[in-house]
Amino acid sequence: YAWLLESTMHNFGETLVMKIKSGIWQSGLIVVFIFYVIMTGAAAEKLENVPVKGMVTMIDLGAEFCIPCRMMAPILEKMKNLYEGRAAIVFIDIRKRREQARRFGIRTIPTQIFFNEEGREIYRHTGFMSEAAIRGQLKKMGVEKVEKKGD
Repeated sequence: YAWLLESTMHNFGETLVMKIKSGIWQSGLIVVFIFYVIMTGAAAEKLENVPVKGMVTMIDLGAEFCIPCRMMAPILEKMKNLYEGRAAIVFIDIRKRREQARRFGIRTIPTQIFFNEEGREIYRHTGFMSEAAIRGQLKKMGVEKVEKKGD
């Protein structure tokens, strides 16, 4: 079980893996494994609802190690705030959620996919996507940003 935990639970920290490998926490191994299954199952349930029915959805599929993906992170956060309640902006790390790469047919990261209210794919872009380009695509799809002070 140690190899499974090592390959799938990198976010839980190297200390935990080292303890499991050395046998210090053998009795807790099953508990940790069950916790992992529950957590990934819960995350999978949330992603089953993507794209969000009844709302325009932009999905950005990338990975934490990807430089263009990192460059887009603050833009995506800003878009989430600007379009709150009008469009769903979702980031999926395909390194952690490989099944989502298969589900959406991803060959290059980052990839952005825009879905209409019915969940039908309208537009797909690969590579870095600027804030202006994201706003433009959302506007083409009939979504206006939420007006907030300071915008």
